[in-house]
Amino acid sequence: MTRDDLIAAYSAPGRHYHDLRHVEDCLAWLDRVAGLDTRDREILTLAIWWHDVVYDPRRSDNEEQSAVLAERHVAPDMRDEVARLIRLTRTHDVAAGDRRGALLVSIDLAILGADEAGYDAYADAIRREYADVPDDAYRAGRSAVLDRFLNRPMIYPDADFAAALDQKARANLSRELRAHALLR
Repeated sequence: MTRDDLIAAYSAPGRHYHDLRHVEDCLAWLDRVAGLDTRDREILTLAIWWHDVVYDPRRSDNEEQSAVLAERHVAPDMRDEVARLIRLTRTHDVAAGDRRGALLVSIDLAILGADEAGYDAYADAIRREYADVPDDAYRAGRSAVLDRFLNRPMIYPDADFAAALDQKARANLSRELRAHALLR
C-alpha cells in the first residue's frame, strides 16, 4: 500500500471526520511534541497514518483491521510497535510509562479540547459519518461515549496534553452531552 493508497483511503466517500484532515491535524500535533528521538517520531508518524486507514462506522473492528494492514505494509523493524499503537486507539487506554502510547492516544483525542467552533464541527462530522443511524439510537450511543470520556480521571494520558486540553475537552463533552439530553 503506497502513500497514494493511504490518501485515497482517507479521502473515501462518507469520511467526514476520520479523513485526511484528521491525519494532517494529528501530524501537526506530533510536530509540536518536544523531546522525541528520530525513531519515536517515525513510529508515531506511521501510527498516525495507519490508525484510521480502515474506517466503517458500522463495524467495531476498524482499529484491528487498520493494525493488520499496517503489519502487512510497515517496515519489519517498526511493524509490531506501529500495530500495537494503532490498537490502543480502540479503547484509548494506555499503561503507565508508555510514552508513545500516551502521545498517540492524546494526539488522536486532541480534537476534544478544541475551541467550541472546532469541536462543534468535529461533532457534526461524526454525526454525518453515522448518518444512517436513527437519531434516538445515535444520541444514546454518542451519549455513552461522551460519558465514558467524562468519567475518566484523565482524558489525555500524556501530561502535557492533559494540562493543555483536559479542561476544555470536559467542557466540550459536557456541552454536547447536555445538547443530546435536550434533544430527547
